[in-house]
Amino acid sequence: MPLNLRAPQGNSQPMSIWSSLRKKREPDPTQGRGDATEQLELGLLAGVKRGRRADFDALYRLYHPRLWRFLSQLMRQPDAIEEALNDTLLVVWQRADSFDGRSKLSTWIFGIAYRKGLKALSRQDLPVDEGEADEAADAGPGPEQQLGLVQLRGQLREAMAELSPEHRTVVELCYFHDMSHGEIAEVVGCPPETVKTRMFYARRRLRLLLDDLAGQPGELS
Repeated sequence: MPLNLRAPQGNSQPMSIWSSLRKKREPDPTQGRGDATEQLELGLLAGVKRGRRADFDALYRLYHPRLWRFLSQLMRQPDAIEEALNDTLLVVWQRADSFDGRSKLSTWIFGIAYRKGLKALSRQDLPVDEGEADEAADAGPGPEQQLGLVQLRGQLREAMAELSPEHRTVVELCYFHDMSHGEIAEVVGCPPETVKTRMFYARRRLRLLLDDLAGQPGELS
């Protein structure tokens, strides 16, 4: 069947870098629903295993924004991101039976995306995402705090672009996709202790980079 795979808190400091890191996500229809979301996705995958195109389309719509966000941290060209994303979901369509249920479905899919992204990087020698520094601030804070948040997020995106793909991936999965160290380990194919080590060095590197960009001590401790 031919497929068209194109997209149809306890810190009181107001400028905490990690709380900023969790802001400005694209709305994710699958987050915050726990077991109900997992059961919904598993039901859709069961339909995919039976060749039901409507179930695949629904699963595609759920994962496209999440995978785009994730892959955009590995590469910056939209065409390359879309290709890796489509390759990922093509595997889901063609090899749905290979999911054995020993991990969360999202962990399995993100693991495929990670491998496809790394393959694209190695094949095309793609540069990493340089990020944008002009994101709009959230509604709510006053003008001065809004300006500070915009500047902080711009600095953060600059610093994130300087991390290695391995370090950027663990930060992205932890802070933007709410994955545990164990789940991240399954995605990237390494022991949980390695994930913890990468997170440690990523945080330390971000602190140094942000110190340089801001000209003052960072808040990553």
